[in-house]
Amino acid sequence: MTDESALAALVESEAGALPLTVVTRESLAAKVATLGPAAPRWVEATRFTAEPGTHLLVPDADGKPLRVLVAAGGPDPIWDLAALPEALPEGTYALDAASDGERATRHALGWALGAYAFTRYRARKRPPARLVWPLQADRKLVARLACAQCRARDLINTPAEAMGPAELQQAVEALAAEYGARCTAIVGDDLLAANYPTIHAVGRASTRPPRIVDLTWGDAGAPRLTLVGKGVCFDSGGLDLKTASGMRLMKKDMGGAATLLALGDAIMDAGLGVRLRILVPTVDNAVSGGALRPGDIVRTRQGLTVEIGNTDAEGRLILCDALTEAASERPDLIVDIATLTGAARAALGPDLPVLFARDDGLAAKLLAAGTCASDPLWRLPLWQPYRDMLKSPIADISNVSEGSFAGAVTAALFLADFVAPEIPWMHLDSYAWNAKSRPGRPEGGEALALRALYAFAVERYGAKR
Repeated sequence: MTDESALAALVESEAGALPLTVVTRESLAAKVATLGPAAPRWVEATRFTAEPGTHLLVPDADGKPLRVLVAAGGPDPIWDLAALPEALPEGTYALDAASDGERATRHALGWALGAYAFTRYRARKRPPARLVWPLQADRKLVARLACAQCRARDLINTPAEAMGPAELQQAVEALAAEYGARCTAIVGDDLLAANYPTIHAVGRASTRPPRIVDLTWGDAGAPRLTLVGKGVCFDSGGLDLKTASGMRLMKKDMGGAATLLALGDAIMDAGLGVRLRILVPTVDNAVSGGALRPGDIVRTRQGLTVEIGNTDAEGRLILCDALTEAASERPDLIVDIATLTGAARAALGPDLPVLFARDDGLAAKLLAAGTCASDPLWRLPLWQPYRDMLKSPIADISNVSEGSFAGAVTAALFLADFVAPEIPWMHLDSYAWNAKSRPGRPEGGEALALRALYAFAVERYGAKR
């Protein structure tokens, strides 16, 4: 499924590669002056001013391409070259000046991500332009992150008809097979026997049985890192049915699971010193005679009873059973990601995942990692006084609050009830989607916070290779 052209757009040195010169508004005149008398005249004639994100093909005296000027200087250097794989004519290009290892790595990664296309249903019109590997680039890191991010994009972009709970399970199994990890699944009514009642309750209305998929990898004696990803393959809203526009992108409601599978890919490829566990509760939130109803009471794996205030708040229900299982091992760290609330998007928009964490130090490190990786997050508070908004008159807790205030916070507080306070835990509420196309970030599925989480994990656990 993966579009192999993303990484194939980076190649070894090739004779005849067209030089690519990175300029800024400040350096344009000086750099162009070194390229011969024709280049300054061409720049002046085309009125090229090196606005960040623009480029210019400079011809020779015969009108043939001589080199490319590409304007850098935007807010995120990783995207300086990311538009070029699609914007430049097919061919091979090479940076004409060496840069430090970090910048070279960012340029290469941005180029690879810019070469991505989802090709399962429509072939791309032409291959992307290729870039000779920049000197000093960390090729292993670029390949690791590009392949992981493209894996997540492919999973999220796949329509729900071809990416149901069984297919998402197969994706986890395929990842496990790549790295010799162990993978098990509990499916359908077996969830009740195994005490995963909320996962079963949410998914029972669908003809595609719900399940929880469990991947483990690494040295049993290493620090335990457990990842929990929301895997709602399609969310109709259940009996509290979404509007047509609200349902349009609900194939992406498994974006949390896809992002954490991509993170697991990168972690296992790097050989980080962890005992990795990935839990993916995966369901369709469908409508039928057996669907979960508003007002129903569900007893969770932990034993708490939940009153269903709204069947469209299903993600927290499947996560609560998975988090209870994750916490049972008392791991070093639990991270969950979910496309959980519209409130998070209303607060921060589509590009910034919301971070909730009990530990200020852990939160600060993840936020710093996101800034360095051009993959930012923003922290919101686990404001305990709002826990009262989730009170139920007949159950231990409601799955939604009354009213429209602080929806992302109350969702996080709901999840917090299923992770003991002494266990380090971070919750990310992500859109998992690029709302519009930008260099390196085509419209469609996206593993937001992937690079941030990977950098954080490397800092916390170190790499074996």
